[in-house]
Amino acid sequence: MMNFVKRLMRMREFMIFAVVASMFVIMTFASPHFLSERNLMAVMMALSLEAIVAVAMTNLMISGGFDMSVGSVAAFTGAAVARLMRLGVPVMLAVPLGLLIGACIGTLNGLIVAKIGINPFVTTLASLSLYRGLTMIITQGRNISPLPAGFNAIGQSVIFGIQTPIWYAIIFVIIGDILLRKSRFFRKNYYIGGNEKAARLSGIPVDRMKVFNYMFTGLFAAFAGIVMSARLGSAAVTAATGLELKVITAVIIGGASLAGGEGTVLGAFFGSLLMALIVNALTLLGVDVYWQTFVIGATLLAAVLIDRLGKLRREKQFVKKEVL
Repeated sequence: MMNFVKRLMRMREFMIFAVVASMFVIMTFASPHFLSERNLMAVMMALSLEAIVAVAMTNLMISGGFDMSVGSVAAFTGAAVARLMRLGVPVMLAVPLGLLIGACIGTLNGLIVAKIGINPFVTTLASLSLYRGLTMIITQGRNISPLPAGFNAIGQSVIFGIQTPIWYAIIFVIIGDILLRKSRFFRKNYYIGGNEKAARLSGIPVDRMKVFNYMFTGLFAAFAGIVMSARLGSAAVTAATGLELKVITAVIIGGASLAGGEGTVLGAFFGSLLMALIVNALTLLGVDVYWQTFVIGATLLAAVLIDRLGKLRREKQFVKKEVL
């Protein structure tokens, strides 16, 4: 029993779950509105889009990459789909085109990283600026609205009392976690992130996997952008601003390493939930909204430090075992 408890305590997901549970208990006493159905649904809505993108970001970071452009890609694809529909393109055609745009953007990022060898940070940072600028160009600095009712239903429909963005997040998290744990294809990313040279020597098509991972991330970012526009009923110019930092923070909190080779979708979901609870708690406690960005940045820094310290501790333990 003690061994089981020790193994449980070493699991990153369990530790995050314990922190989330503690926050639930504290906030229950701190605010009478916290456990209300309306507030809990607001929390789930706030994390839904982040959780969707976090599924793909987890897969990408496990392979040793990351993408700073997901927020801009989400905004750009949402605006592009809205513009297409305003020009008369049917919803059933505009949405797949938007997903294709996101996948193409991700593929381009992947080719630059894998084939040309440019650093992922530099590549995706340039993409962040590029597609945010294109969003401003196609919107002319104004929100695009109104949008067709059939399109808005993608983000505003309610199924069994729960809004569709929450259902999307739940479905993607479950499927994504199963695939990363059970699928031979997706588990190749653990080998790539753990030791890329060894992965190449073992016959894993590293470059193709990298391109796929970036395409996968761009596709999910595009889907999140489309859902966001549908939920709001318009394509906002500033949509998804800062999404990349929130998603990367959640994934790192969930156990992924910046060096690659580690992480789970379930952990990323708990990281997203923790971030949403922190923001919600600050709001309920009347803390100035401007502090929220500071808290997100501080949480990201703390997560990176924890990741680095944990890695150093594991390296020391490995050295000790080798000496013994």
